[in-house]
Amino acid sequence: MSTLEVTNPRTGEVDYKINASDRDAVANAAQTLRDAQSGWERAGSEARCAAMQRWQKAIARHAGELGEALCLDTGRHLLAQLEVASVQEWMKYWINHAPALMRQKPGASVMAPSVKFQHQLKPYPVVGVISPWNVPLILGLIDAVPALLAGSAILLKPSEVTPRFAQPLQRTLDEVPELAEVFHIVLGGAETGQALINQVDAICFTGSVPTGRQVAVQAANNFIPAFLELGGKDPAIVLPSADLENASNAIIRSAVGMNGQACQSLERIYVHEDIYEALLKMLIRKANAARINWPDIHEGQIGPFIRPAQAQTVKRQLEEAVAAGAVIHCGGVEDHGGMWCRPVVISGVDHTMSIMREETFGPVMPVMSFSDINDAIDLANDSRYGLSGAVFAADREEGEAVARRMVGGAISINDASLTAMVHDVEKNSFCLSGMGGSRMGDTGLMRFFRKQAILYQSAPAASLEVMEEAQSGIFQ
Repeated sequence: MSTLEVTNPRTGEVDYKINASDRDAVANAAQTLRDAQSGWERAGSEARCAAMQRWQKAIARHAGELGEALCLDTGRHLLAQLEVASVQEWMKYWINHAPALMRQKPGASVMAPSVKFQHQLKPYPVVGVISPWNVPLILGLIDAVPALLAGSAILLKPSEVTPRFAQPLQRTLDEVPELAEVFHIVLGGAETGQALINQVDAICFTGSVPTGRQVAVQAANNFIPAFLELGGKDPAIVLPSADLENASNAIIRSAVGMNGQACQSLERIYVHEDIYEALLKMLIRKANAARINWPDIHEGQIGPFIRPAQAQTVKRQLEEAVAAGAVIHCGGVEDHGGMWCRPVVISGVDHTMSIMREETFGPVMPVMSFSDINDAIDLANDSRYGLSGAVFAADREEGEAVARRMVGGAISINDASLTAMVHDVEKNSFCLSGMGGSRMGDTGLMRFFRKQAILYQSAPAASLEVMEEAQSGIFQ
């Protein structure tokens, strides 16, 4: 068993260590889950919902220590508290919503009316969840909660960058014994994740495209489904009719909130030439007014880079863009032990630059002008990503006309990153931004089932005579 060091994002110092689970430990955990899962499934949806309600209350009792662990993991105070509160709200949503979705009505075949059928929903016995470092608790449980309600057991591996919340989360599980039997947490890095995929019946992964590719290949080799939510390079198109105050507020919140460390953060801004200068000035003014939460974590709006190496990615993209002729109007990376970035507004960019093509994952707003809406849509779609995007226009109809032509799983009109607020609306990831059933909407639960059809023939069964070759003339 190897030991991994964890860096505090605010200080840049190693102040925590975890013991990584090896292949045998992961295999043992998976087998224990497999042994318990059948009883969890047979208990029925009512019993599972009751257990999940007790778990939600346990999370509420441990909210303080969960929030503190997340705060240390991410360097953010308000957002750490928000994670704990948000998890409880959509746990309540699923507990209330899942039972009706799982009820299956009998039916009759249209093609063979004498054949009656009943579907039985069979959950994947053990679902693996590999969660990322940017929103550790929410993105660890966004897959686990509906899968548990479906009757699956969960094997969760948090990111080795942000693992501190695992201990208080385990304490909440221990207060619900029947749930503790079907939810195990393993800690570790890539090797632990690879071992996990080899032991489960379905895998949920949130993270980068390169790692997501590896997960998908391993899942395909194991012949198990993979539900992947990967990177984004979300565009915003601002039409000349847009309310610029509203547009700039939404763009700043999306691009800068969470230090830009969210998959659905806006990372490319296309603005009509008639309003380009006005919006650029607004973005610069509002970016300059934003404050990092250093030295006091209880002040400011922008936390540190959770993963220090991400600061280097941002610096590289900015340096390359400036070398190619771009202009930085404000902001930049700062070292205070941990790494922060004041919001960056950069113009003079084009699609030859990595800052317009690669995921940035930082509070950076590259702004381009356009004269023709067709060009703007082409630019927005000129990406290997297709997670989400935004359109700002005078009204819904004008915005929707543009949104329908954009490549992306969720397009917000006159706001941005709305999928962070509406987990009950189904959407898919396009291009390299993901694959598999949506984690949002009803599919968020139903993807963890395979449908088994129980077929009943109400008419006499056909005999072998139906295969008599002499009958072939009836088809002429």
